[in-house]
Amino acid sequence: MKYVDEFRDGDLAKNIAAKIAEESNPSRSYRLMEFCGGHTHAISRYGIADLLPSNVRMIHGPGCPVCVLPIGRIDQAIRLAMEQNVILCTYADTMRVPASNDLTLMRAKANGADVRMIYSTQDALQIARDNPQREVVFLAIGFETTTPPTAVAVKQAALEGLKNFSVLCNHVLTPAAMHAILNVEGGLQLDGFVGPAHVSTVIGSQPYEVFAREYKKPVVIAGFEPLDVMQSILMLVRQINAGRAEVENEFTRAVTREGNRKAQSLVAEVFELRADFEWRGLGTLPDSALRLRPEFAAFDAEQHFGIDYVAVADHKACECGAILRGEKRPQECKIFGTVCTPQNPIGSCMVSSEGACAAHYTYGRFRKSVQ
Repeated sequence: MKYVDEFRDGDLAKNIAAKIAEESNPSRSYRLMEFCGGHTHAISRYGIADLLPSNVRMIHGPGCPVCVLPIGRIDQAIRLAMEQNVILCTYADTMRVPASNDLTLMRAKANGADVRMIYSTQDALQIARDNPQREVVFLAIGFETTTPPTAVAVKQAALEGLKNFSVLCNHVLTPAAMHAILNVEGGLQLDGFVGPAHVSTVIGSQPYEVFAREYKKPVVIAGFEPLDVMQSILMLVRQINAGRAEVENEFTRAVTREGNRKAQSLVAEVFELRADFEWRGLGTLPDSALRLRPEFAAFDAEQHFGIDYVAVADHKACECGAILRGEKRPQECKIFGTVCTPQNPIGSCMVSSEGACAAHYTYGRFRKSVQ
């Protein structure tokens, strides 16, 4: 048996589904947010929502790094590539995020900008080594999971004296987004969270304890396999029934309370908190993102090139903002699956496979009906 098969066993899935149905109180509703786009992907791919009672509803959160990146940040990268003649390096999904003037980084590349898709920060460093006469900028995005590799790249560039390498930093913080969702006045009513998996391997389970303590919302950290997700839902139902609000860890094979201390130390050495940062769908949030510390300012592309950030409104027909806040489902967007598809994304939620719209579209079962 392959190790992963244990977490995709159909009979076990039926048993857990039966337990959820048995233990969920038919006189109440359970509104559970899966923060991470990886969980959204698993729920859509494996039809988990179809196995749940009608009063247990999964609500998609903002946990897709590509999805929460606002248009203005993509515009910054495009300006660097087209006006400053830099080699702009970034990950694949970021290349297709719609920006201003009907542009994407991919279209900027087609128009002559030197934009290169990379698989790791080490690729960007190697491009800088191979092109000493050119400025190379790495468009860094992601939650706490992808921040340590960026920190490694910055330290390595400093050690090697790579003066032609810099980072356009867009690393954001998961707990800040969870605070924002819970603090929206008159906003979404939630009963609990399925906590992120990869993020939690880095930051641990401790940062979520504030949500259980102060907001009285249970959090269960879950792995990405279907049985992980279903077990976490059962654990949340049991907490809610018992009137408990605690942080529980279903993903014990990878997550501890303390997290990865070495990665945390590395990030703290290279980065510091930004005073504020704009998120798509959540607005400008204080202390919700990172920037390079002053001692690494030479590798900060915003400072090096003096590029200002200009906020840009989303497409009027696009409901990505409401979907990221959990206020709407993808199929409630008027252009979902018609004008907006993975081949022609209008909003960022349709770009990444972790985006709620892309997950719903790809696996088909939610295309035509609003449940």
